[in-house]
Amino acid sequence: MVRVVGVRFRKAGKIYYFDPDGLSIPVGAKVVVETARGVEYGEVAVGPKDVPEEEVVQPLKKVLRVGTEEDARIAQENKRKEKEAFAIALEKIAHHGLDMTLVDVEYTFDNSKIIFYFTAEGRVDFRELVRDLASVFRTRIELRQIGVRDEAKMLGGIGPCGRELCCCTFLGEFAPVSIRMAKDQNLSLNPSKISGLCGRLMCCLRFEQETYEAAKKDPTLAPGYVPPVIPSDEEDLEELEELVDPEPPPEQAKVIDLNARFAKTAAVSEPEPLPELPPLEEKGGEADTPKAARKEKEKEKEKSKNKEKANRPASSKGHKQNAAKQGAERPAGRSGKARQGGAGARKGQTKERAAQPQAQTKAVGSRGGESAEKQESRQRSHRGQRRKSAEKARQEPLPDKQVREVAE
Repeated sequence: MVRVVGVRFRKAGKIYYFDPDGLSIPVGAKVVVETARGVEYGEVAVGPKDVPEEEVVQPLKKVLRVGTEEDARIAQENKRKEKEAFAIALEKIAHHGLDMTLVDVEYTFDNSKIIFYFTAEGRVDFRELVRDLASVFRTRIELRQIGVRDEAKMLGGIGPCGRELCCCTFLGEFAPVSIRMAKDQNLSLNPSKISGLCGRLMCCLRFEQETYEAAKKDPTLAPGYVPPVIPSDEEDLEELEELVDPEPPPEQAKVIDLNARFAKTAAVSEPEPLPELPPLEEKGGEADTPKAARKEKEKEKEKSKNKEKANRPASSKGHKQNAAKQGAERPAGRSGKARQGGAGARKGQTKERAAQPQAQTKAVGSRGGESAEKQESRQRSHRGQRRKSAEKARQEPLPDKQVREVAE
């Protein structure tokens, strides 16, 4: 275990730990310590305590002495010098035309260094400015660029809540804040309502985030949670029942009684039963339905047709045979002439084709490398088949329907 003491050099600044070197230093006392940038004058924020060695950043500097009146006078003198240096730095920045905003100036306790804090949108080439400042103050010059949050912390101000900014009163370090925290807390996502003076999300959004995260897991931890009232005895139970289901006022009770009386006196007439339909009559083992009636009509038509066929005279049969013979000889008439005309046209076409030059028949009719002789023989066979089919059609008798039409 290592004994340390916490020292803060600015109001609401970061706490740095030092070795008290056996001194008993109370909280709030002024001390002079040795830092990496020289001798500094600060205030004790955390009293002497023991911490594990793993938590201590080595090397651990020592406290030189407890502050005296002379040390306090030197600190006040440095504050006056800081204001003068601020005005001179503004003149030099304007002279060089640099795009930067000077925020604050800090003197070390032993005047070995002056630190100028500024903000800028991008990188700034301030080498000439450093040379001019060094020639004026005859000491080491350091220019440090900071962000908008650090600027608000140094300058201070009044927040939207009406109080002084948290970052310049008690926040030692900035914690990351995200828009997710505003969503979890059901806040308006309007940037003007959840942003601070620095233009970033307000640091106070993080203060209650742990409570809301715990409330998601256990609703009893939610802010404003009121546990249910559990009655202790019968009297409390009766009071709770009255609150939940109070008695109705007297006027409402009368209306309810009238409705109940009207419901009792009003008789609901039962509907009369429908008359029973007579059973369907059966005919021939089937019910007398429209479908069955249609079937019976079709059967009667078939019977009447059969009777007419049976009652026809024998002369009608002979008449049909004569009509069939006439139909067989019919091709010699109009239909036969048409067929003969078609065959003659086909013969004329074949003659014309044969009369064409042999070179054209080879160019047009050559299929698969065949000669013109093979093609002519194939055409002759096709013509012979057509003649046979035409003669066969002349010999076949016409159907009964056509014979009947011819007879009529």
